[in-house]
Amino acid sequence: MGDARMPGILELTPLNPAFNDDPHALLDPLRSQCPVHRDAMAGVFILSKHADVRGTLSDTSMLRSPENAEEAAVMTRRGINREPPPGLEIAPDQPRHSILTMDEPEHMRVREPLAKALYKRVAKSRALVQLVVDGWLDRIGGAKTFDVMDTFAVRVPIDVIARILGVDETRLTEFRAWSEGAILGLHPMPTPEQVERIIACNNALNRYMRGLMAERAAAPRDDLTSDMMALKADGANLTEGEICTNLLALLIGGNLTTTDLIGNAIWLLLTHPEQLAKLKAEPGLINSCVEEVLRYESPVDITGRIAPRDMQVSGCPIHDRASMIMELRAANRDPAAFPEPHRFDIARKDAPHVAFGGGTHLCIGAPLARLEAQVAIPAFFARYPNAQLADPAMKPEWRDLPFFRGLKKLVVAV
Repeated sequence: MGDARMPGILELTPLNPAFNDDPHALLDPLRSQCPVHRDAMAGVFILSKHADVRGTLSDTSMLRSPENAEEAAVMTRRGINREPPPGLEIAPDQPRHSILTMDEPEHMRVREPLAKALYKRVAKSRALVQLVVDGWLDRIGGAKTFDVMDTFAVRVPIDVIARILGVDETRLTEFRAWSEGAILGLHPMPTPEQVERIIACNNALNRYMRGLMAERAAAPRDDLTSDMMALKADGANLTEGEICTNLLALLIGGNLTTTDLIGNAIWLLLTHPEQLAKLKAEPGLINSCVEEVLRYESPVDITGRIAPRDMQVSGCPIHDRASMIMELRAANRDPAAFPEPHRFDIARKDAPHVAFGGGTHLCIGAPLARLEAQVAIPAFFARYPNAQLADPAMKPEWRDLPFFRGLKKLVVAV
């Protein structure tokens, strides 16, 4: 299916003010009129129906590495031959890509031990998350007006993952600054000043993580870095570079998206008071509340796959090695999967959302993100039961980072 009047992938990012203001004004017509759309300029097929997105993500034969995409897939392949910016320190054993864009069998070789170690950590981290959440709420203290993003939503994920990794508490301030700088690297068009900061922060994080790994190899403690070094010592087929790259990817990718999950959740509940009242009346709805936030206002717009063969999606021919972009946001508001898709309902029991992707590349940090949101949201409203938007008439100000959706600010009065 193709239609020159349909928006291209760059128009489906916050760089387009119309999309930033209301993504679904563009995504709804795309999904209903052209659910498999070829963006010839970017060299990708855009999939927007829930059934197509979920089916493609669940297909374990799909490829992920940009190296496997056809030459015409310019957006997918844009970073393959690009040299790292001058000054960026990359150790000889350190891969440039994390498990996010690895194919089998290498993908599962690295992912499986990391996932097992991470999930064991998450399973016993509720008290740790609660401690971090309560600590940041304590710092807000008696303020009558404050920015939820800056004082809470940004702070919690960085501190949680820092403690899970085993970062020394005396280094947390530096670690937060490095992490926030490294996250700028997710922007496809950073300014020269941002590039300078990205390089400096990535180098600092790499040096710190390598040092932490060496310390934990010599003297293990109760943290994820020790777990990974113990696995390597016990014969896991992993290099230290792979461990370093993927722990840092977990840090950088998970911080931004979990920040947005928490911020989007608090904003949605404040702007849907009947749903907030329902949550307060039935605290057991918190898990389904988090899932509805993920569906309704997902922190991530897209994910990608590469066709391993000639195939069809919704009757549209997709050729071998073609790059496909899954519009997660469009799929999560598909009326074929979610009755009244534009209604925010924390008790919804419809089809599973695709906010975390799917298949073998399902977001590895999903259990931790869910846990943090499940703890942070009730704690925030327990501490500030009368919270409301400081200016109810003000339109939300969304960040302009392509392929992510989160608020720049969320000022509340309590």
